[in-house]
Amino acid sequence: MNRRYLAIYEEIRQGIIEGVYPPGEKLPSENDFCKKFETSRGTIRRALDMLAEEGLVNSMHGKGVFVLDQNTISFSFGGLVSFKEANENSGVVFSTTVPFFTELVIDKKLEQKTHLPNGIDVYHLYRVRKLDGERVILDINYFSKEKCAGLTPEIAEKSIYDYIENDLELKIGFAQRVIQVEQATGKDREYLDMKAFGFVVVVRNYVHLYDGTIFEYTESRHRPDRFVFTDFARRR
Repeated sequence: MNRRYLAIYEEIRQGIIEGVYPPGEKLPSENDFCKKFETSRGTIRRALDMLAEEGLVNSMHGKGVFVLDQNTISFSFGGLVSFKEANENSGVVFSTTVPFFTELVIDKKLEQKTHLPNGIDVYHLYRVRKLDGERVILDINYFSKEKCAGLTPEIAEKSIYDYIENDLELKIGFAQRVIQVEQATGKDREYLDMKAFGFVVVVRNYVHLYDGTIFEYTESRHRPDRFVFTDFARRR
């Protein structure tokens, strides 16, 4: 059996680890690799498929194969934690900016989207999370003004949950989550450094206080190369 693809996979993989092929950069074309390794395109594709399965590269149709950044941040969905807590647990340092902050009233259309009651006043804001100089997460937030009274952009840059629990002395109870992969929007391209990616991972959170009152809707839009979503499951 021809195992040539394994040796090619190992050589390219080592090049990625050593920085010969830097994160975010496009790999040489299949034809270039064919010439370099003196082999067929089928063999090269098999090696590239193994790299993709390992999460080292991502193939973009019509654009080529790009090296993924291995500095991933793991967010656990087994519990309800603030971004600040997830940030500290992951051991990496994000910075947060709030480029948009306003107040509005939930109408019927927003009620359907956010599950927040029609007619209530909310704080509506964007938070951009930056890591290593790159904007990689866009949080689109709606917080009940009644429950989160006094919220400001300065508080939002630090930790809204810390403010809610320690300053307002409210107890956050649970969240319903929906996770989807979606086409990137103009807003994503405006607020995130999308590179060659044409899609984002979207996590929608409908968050309730301990008494069951919904007070938050957050749409967290992630550039897909930097994040691993984890959970813990037990068989009943």
